[in-house]
Amino acid sequence: MEGTVTETIIAADVQITGTVKSSGGVQFHGKLDGELISEGDVTIGKGANIKGNISAQSVAMSGTIKGNITAKDRIQMLATAQVNGDIKAKRLTVEDGVTFIGRSDVNPSGPAAAASEPPPASFSSESKLSGSPFSK
Repeated sequence: MEGTVTETIIAADVQITGTVKSSGGVQFHGKLDGELISEGDVTIGKGANIKGNISAQSVAMSGTIKGNITAKDRIQMLATAQVNGDIKAKRLTVEDGVTFIGRSDVNPSGPAAAASEPPPASFSSESKLSGSPFSK
């Protein structure tokens, strides 16, 4: 995310089983079998593979995520992202080429709740998205 200082970088050759918690931003390029919880912004690199839930201020992703994603502000799915899980955020950006299977709950006027809670109204998609009406 723009203007954010990343405090933790997890390299592509790192494999973690368990929960990763950070009070600052995280750049993740490795493999994680567990949760990623950050009070800052999270960037998921193109080669990253996460099997577990992600919770952060904002999330920008290019890699593969199998789990729910909750962001207090924005979720940005870049062209190579593959997401299998539900997402919740105030804002959402989806680039052409993203694969997204799950439900999205985007509510600009209210705080994002945990992705595991059932949304009052949701959009379901089980196909490859090819374009986005959303802009930065």
